[in-house]
Amino acid sequence: MANKLKLALIACCFSTVTLSHAQGDIMLPENVKTPYDSYVGPKDKPAKENLAKWRDYKFGVLIHMGLYSQLGVIESWGLAPEDWVTRNGYEDYESYASDYRGARFSFNPTHLDSEKWAKMFKSAGFKYLVFTSKHHDGFCMYDSKFTDFKITNPNLPYAKNSKPDVLKDVMDASRKEGLAVGIYFSKPDWNSQDFWWKYYPPKDRNPNYNIKDHPERWQSFVKYTQNQLDELTSNYGKVDILWLDGGWIRPASNAKGRQNLDINMKHIVDNARKKQPELIVVDRTVSGEYEDFLTPERRVLEKPIPVPWESCITLGGAWGWVPNDKYKSGTQVIQLLTGIVAKGGNLLLGVGPDGKGEFEPKIKQTLAEVGKWLDVNGDAIYATKPILPYSEGNLYYTSKGEKTVFGIYLPTATEKEIPSQIVIKNSLKGKLNVMLLANKQKLNYKNVNGGISVTIPNSLRAELAKQAGVVIKVSA
Repeated sequence: MANKLKLALIACCFSTVTLSHAQGDIMLPENVKTPYDSYVGPKDKPAKENLAKWRDYKFGVLIHMGLYSQLGVIESWGLAPEDWVTRNGYEDYESYASDYRGARFSFNPTHLDSEKWAKMFKSAGFKYLVFTSKHHDGFCMYDSKFTDFKITNPNLPYAKNSKPDVLKDVMDASRKEGLAVGIYFSKPDWNSQDFWWKYYPPKDRNPNYNIKDHPERWQSFVKYTQNQLDELTSNYGKVDILWLDGGWIRPASNAKGRQNLDINMKHIVDNARKKQPELIVVDRTVSGEYEDFLTPERRVLEKPIPVPWESCITLGGAWGWVPNDKYKSGTQVIQLLTGIVAKGGNLLLGVGPDGKGEFEPKIKQTLAEVGKWLDVNGDAIYATKPILPYSEGNLYYTSKGEKTVFGIYLPTATEKEIPSQIVIKNSLKGKLNVMLLANKQKLNYKNVNGGISVTIPNSLRAELAKQAGVVIKVSA
């Protein structure tokens, strides 16, 4: 069944373009403009302070894990009866849906080692982790009291594990390694009878009945959703981020003519912050007071914006594990991260383990490469602010305080040597300290109009061209 159950990657969902600063084969997400005129942000001081911390983290990991990990398919989208979805090897929807949901009887990720995971994430330079408690299929990776469609169901194999609550296991281990933790939660639930009522076949990703005709059924779903979010923010220790997906579930005032799929976010957030006052919430793509930061998916903003934002981008082609996926290299991730941070954003990198709970060697290799670079260059990434001119060609800028500017040069794949002179724009006054951040080697410079021209020793230019990014620190 695992070989049979495949979903096609849809080009329109994964469109990318090559940007000029990147290495020849590096594919970075499309540049788009994201509106922020409706941004509100948290009002209470604890959440505001936590959001400020989050903005300094810069680099996080989003783990997708569920029945789709067992099957190696593109998350749970095969259950959506929409024209863009393909189900290779299947002639009818019902057979696919039956096989997909039946995967729970074989899903048994006994190789999952949360402590090993957490150490790998910390070594990679991640500062926060977001884990999928439930995707759109409704299968819970935690011990929800409001459904039997969960990995802890005593009739399923992983329930016999010593730590069957995967969400708790992963979050506890991540906290021990010093990572902030967040919970991904899908607002739609395609397993709930109050969302997809068996009386009707599903038509698309939305409820398959008219909620105006059956308001009591919709209110039952609203209560179910509120109950699940209440247990997630009550029973799993300190939660830094509540990351809500399924943005088509929204009030009519924000729904552009669609049904009024209101789940009362005010009640959910007020209730959660009574227990978790520092909680930051992202009701993603639903603009307003419950989207504490913007989350463009697989995209990077064209320009810096004055509100918090995070690009969520996959390491491979899919959010979860699929066989033979093509993963970005360490250089690609470093250059992607640099471009995002230079514009004031965070990068949330999506990875997924297979059905056994293991990450592929290529994932481990890439994360190790990124971590090695951040070990010596992280000062130019973490807790930085964007600064004009943000980027020029292959050169990207970040800053700290009023007296430090970082110029991050991203070599291309065809460069044999980096330039002998790199001009770094800045307005710092007096005698400056200029050095390569990675090894603290001092560099000579001369003042030029609008900044300084830094001399790169000829003996280093070829070696530095092999790096993913060369960081020059300029401080007054």
